[in-house]
Amino acid sequence: MTGARTLSQQALADLADVPATGRWVRSGGLRLHALDYGGDGVPVIVLPGITTPAIGMDFVARRLTGPVRPIVLDVRGRGLSDDGPASTQAYADDVEAVAADLGLDRPVLLGHSMGARIAAVTAARGRLPTRGTLLVDPPMSGPGRGPYPTTLATFLDQLGQARRGTTADEVARSWPRWPRREQELRARWLASCSADAVAATHLGFEKEDFFAVWPAVPAPTTLLYGADSPVVTAEGAAEAVRARPDAAVVAVPGAGHMVFWDVPEAALEATRQALTALCAGPVSGTGPPT
Repeated sequence: MTGARTLSQQALADLADVPATGRWVRSGGLRLHALDYGGDGVPVIVLPGITTPAIGMDFVARRLTGPVRPIVLDVRGRGLSDDGPASTQAYADDVEAVAADLGLDRPVLLGHSMGARIAAVTAARGRLPTRGTLLVDPPMSGPGRGPYPTTLATFLDQLGQARRGTTADEVARSWPRWPRREQELRARWLASCSADAVAATHLGFEKEDFFAVWPAVPAPTTLLYGADSPVVTAEGAAEAVRARPDAAVVAVPGAGHMVFWDVPEAALEATRQALTALCAGPVSGTGPPT
C-alpha cells in the first residue's frame, strides 16, 4: 500500500477540546496512545472501528463518563499509535497491555465494528478478567458468508482523499447523517490511519468468522446492532441469538452500521443500559492481564 500516515497541526489541536488525558502504553515494541476520561467508575476500554481513531469516539466517551471510566484506544496503525502487524490477535495483545499498564481492574470491553471483533477475541482468550463485553455491530462477514459490505477499494479511496486534503463537506456527501463535528473530525483525522493496517483488517473481515469466536465470549455479553445495518443483518442477528441464547442481542432502530453516528441519542441510551447491566454482572476470564 502507498501513502504515509499524516496528521495536521489543526488535527492535533482538536485534542485540546477533548476532556480526557492522553495515556501512553507499550505493547511489545509498540507505543500505543489512548484517551482516558478518568473518574472512579468501572473502567471501559473502548475499541473503535477500522478507520476511526480514538478522537472519533470522543462524543461517545464523554457522554458515558460518571458511572464508567472510558479509555478509548488509538488502535495500532491509527491516530497517534505506532504501526505494527495488524492481526486480530495482535490487537488483542494491545488491549491486554492497556489493561495491565493502566492497572484497570476487570474492565468492560466495548468495541464498534472492528473494535467489536477485537473485544470478542480478547474476551474469548480468557487472559484478561473482565466484567463483560459490549459488541456494537461486529462484522459478520467471513468464509462462506459473503464479503464485507464496504470494499477495500472504497476504504483506500477515502484514505487517498484524506491525504490529499478532504473537507467536512466532502465527508458529508458519504455520511450525511453524522453530526457536523464528527464530519469535521473525520476530515482531519482519517489520514492518520495506515493503509496497510486497514487492508490487513479488511482481509480479516473476510477470512475470519465472527461466529467461530462468538460462542466462546464469556458471559455477560451484549450485542448491539443497527436495525438497518448491512453488516449485522436480521439473519445475522438471529444466528447470534441461536448461538448465544444467554446473550442480550439488541437492535437500535433507525441505525445503520455506524450506530453511534447515525442515531446518537438512541445508541447512547442503549449503551448506557447495556453498561449498567454489565457492570453489575459477574467477572469473566481466568488470568491476570498480561
